[in-house]
Amino acid sequence: MSLSITVTAEEIIKEIKLSGKMSEIIEGMINRRIIAQEAKGVDIKVETEELQQAADQFRLSKNLQSAEETHKWLQRNQLSVEDFEEILHFSIISGKLANHLFADKIEPYFYQNQLNYTEVIMHEIILDDEDLAMELYYAIDEDEMSFWDVAHEYIKDKELRRKGGYLGKVKRQELKPEISAAVFAANPPQLLKPIMTSQGVHLVFVEEIIHPELNENRRYQILSNLFSDWLKQKSQELTVIDD
Repeated sequence: MSLSITVTAEEIIKEIKLSGKMSEIIEGMINRRIIAQEAKGVDIKVETEELQQAADQFRLSKNLQSAEETHKWLQRNQLSVEDFEEILHFSIISGKLANHLFADKIEPYFYQNQLNYTEVIMHEIILDDEDLAMELYYAIDEDEMSFWDVAHEYIKDKELRRKGGYLGKVKRQELKPEISAAVFAANPPQLLKPIMTSQGVHLVFVEEIIHPELNENRRYQILSNLFSDWLKQKSQELTVIDD
């Protein structure tokens, strides 16, 4: 016996509230209106060819190989063809508005904040005893032991021990200030003298410092961040009336 359930608009709104997503949806609505208003103010338009290209990219991102698969996807998501076109239209004007506002600010922002994009490839051992840390530092420095040997003997975490204390790529802001200062002043490959923090005594081997490039991915990331910050600022300036 099949069960038939009718879902009302009121029930959908209640479910959104109960799920804790109401503020997120309201924020999205506000952003949509801000973008539409600002785009209109600077006379941003969408051409038919741009809609077609956006549709093709969307289908590719969703792995929709045919018009039939696209239609089924729209049905599953309770969307009409008109809704789909509205999604594409909004995506295009958002991108155009972001570029209009911030395309010429990406490069200055990158160079101003270049240090924040610098990464380090490093290995780390955290010890409890400063005297032991100094003893091990000199043992490694004088080739009496390898960093790998020390890591295997003194690292408690099994996975980190297996990797010899290898942390991979680490961003400057992910490190404690006292470690960051020493790490990014290093001349790799270099073993640093033990560094004291609230976690303990750190033995750090700096394998490589990766200086950032302003590639396409980073351009897009910076543009998205600038646009997002701008939207937050604009939304804070608004008075939202809840009917």
